[in-house]
Amino acid sequence: MRGGLRNLARAAGIAILLAAPASLAAAPARIVAFGDSLIAGYGLPPEDGFVAQLQRWLGDHGAEVEVQNAGVSGDTTAGGLARIDWTLAAPADAMIVTLGGNDLLRGLPPEEARANLDAILARIAEKGLPVLLVPMVAPGNYGPDYKTRFDAIYAELAAKHGAILADPFLAPILAMPDRQQALADYIQPDGLHPTAKGVAVVVETLGPKVLELLRRAE
Repeated sequence: MRGGLRNLARAAGIAILLAAPASLAAAPARIVAFGDSLIAGYGLPPEDGFVAQLQRWLGDHGAEVEVQNAGVSGDTTAGGLARIDWTLAAPADAMIVTLGGNDLLRGLPPEEARANLDAILARIAEKGLPVLLVPMVAPGNYGPDYKTRFDAIYAELAAKHGAILADPFLAPILAMPDRQQALADYIQPDGLHPTAKGVAVVVETLGPKVLELLRRAE
């Protein structure tokens, strides 16, 4: 009887050891969405913000994933660089990075934004994490030279660091045929941040790129 119990215990232990890797493999991937108020969900209830809507979209498309909100309203690229090491201290499988909108609002030099984003992507690369880089687009009121220098940042840094390059965050809204109506329907009264319906449009466009990001993280 005692030998039989020992055999049962040994079999149970083996079963636990064999099951452990499977349970670990089943754990959801963890994506950190790193950025400013567009990520944070400014002006929206938590369930309507970018992170919550993206997580629901991914789940609806068969991806078992946890999306962490690492957005800070008002953050510039310099602010992002100041907190990237703290953010990377937590476990993650991949990152979404979208910063630069507040640099534009303040008219900061494109060279500063480039240097800060370059350093952020380098820190992420040191962790071996795949990245989806989501651009910002400069308005024309700073002049064509400023716009050309700023808009070039994202494609060049994505190529340098091997990141996936998405379309600009608000591109699917701004590309609608009736731009004025699109702004009224999908952008909050501040003229900067998407409404819940606007976030849904953004997520629908960005979602396939996030699925590509998850495939890189496997």
